Amino acid sequence: MIVLGWIVIGIIASRLYKTRLEKPVIWKLIVVLLVGFFTFSVNLNVFGQVVQISILPLGVWILYALLSKNKATWQKYRPFAWLGFMANYILLIFLLVGILVNHLLYPGNNLSTYISNVEDAYIINTHPTANESSLIKGNLIASLQGAKQQDYFSNSWYNETLIGPNKTTERFPYMLANTIPKWGSGLRTTIYLEKNGKGILITTQEKQFYFQTENSLLEEAE
Repeated sequence: MIVLGWIVIGIIASRLYKTRLEKPVIWKLIVVLLVGFFTFSVNLNVFGQVVQISILPLGVWILYALLSKNKATWQKYRPFAWLGFMANYILLIFLLVGILVNHLLYPGNNLSTYISNVEDAYIINTHPTANESSLIKGNLIASLQGAKQQDYFSNSWYNETLIGPNKTTERFPYMLANTIPKWGSGLRTTIYLEKNGKGILITTQEKQFYFQTENSLLEEAE
């Protein structure tokens, strides 16, 4: 989406250029546009992503200080200086649309966003307390589709793993490997399975998500 934003900025700059009776020098126009892009901004968190809101047109002020001594020059490049400032808002609009579309296509509370293909999936024991188990592949997809997101860091887990008598117990002794996230999501995940085979802990680059299935995904080896 950001690329589309820059394309729109380029189109506006091109039309501005064509409407000028006295044509600006192309490379100077580009420099003015980029300097005008420089602003004082504040950060806001939108759907878990930090976006910048431009407040003060610092680049435009700098250009005015440098070019206003020659009024003809300033008049020639002023629209492009302001276009550089407005480019921040054009890119912001495309960024917000991108975040919204991404949120709709890849909802964070849906397990299928993180696991959409388990055809070649397998488990790896990551802790000595893990049993010799394997995935129940027969109804794996159906079990995953019915998974519900829940809070994972409960008081009972803290007591169990850190201060309880069985503090050497690992709640997630298995890693679910070789799964594929939803196409186009670009997600990189590490997935752990709970000891009972019903809990799934998804770790992405930014945060963690915990899901529970109704039935266990594991069967112990005989």
